[in-house]
Amino acid sequence: MEKILLVTASKKSADMLLDLINAGGWRPDLILVAASCNEARRKLIENNVDLILINAPLTDEFGHDFASYVCESTMAGVLMLVKAELAESVSERVEQEGVFVITKPISRPVFYQTLHLVNASRMRIYTLQKENRKLHQRLEDMRIINRAKCLLIAEAHMSEQEAHTYIEKRAMDHRETKRDTAEDIIRSFT
Repeated sequence: MEKILLVTASKKSADMLLDLINAGGWRPDLILVAASCNEARRKLIENNVDLILINAPLTDEFGHDFASYVCESTMAGVLMLVKAELAESVSERVEQEGVFVITKPISRPVFYQTLHLVNASRMRIYTLQKENRKLHQRLEDMRIINRAKCLLIAEAHMSEQEAHTYIEKRAMDHRETKRDTAEDIIRSFT
């Protein structure tokens, strides 16, 4: 885990959580602290963070709306600390967005275990999104290549296999991707 944003209303709770985080092996220079949701939003504009730890309630709002906002707009893992009597209702509001909720007072083992679970889920989401981007890129490449094939079939009177072979051979000959070759073909016919 790289950078952490700690959002907590009081200096006392910030110091306690910083001690807890530092004891877990995280580098203190990579921990940002905000006293309100508005301050945390400003820090998010300036910094990329991997984990956002929200100690609810905060001065300007409870924290669940901010947690939902963060889940929609960043790749950061989000962990909310709430009083035990509020945990269930808060969890019902935010767990659909992927926010982890743990109760206060915090036990060290549960805290560290939850931090590692949040990090593991964040890494899994990151891997899935990376794979999703690759698949979207492949689909876009195929769409462009198929468009070039259609143009070769319609304008150069090639068969589908001839158009396919032509694009592959031309790409190899010019040492470029099939997509680049297909884009050149499309430009030449339009």
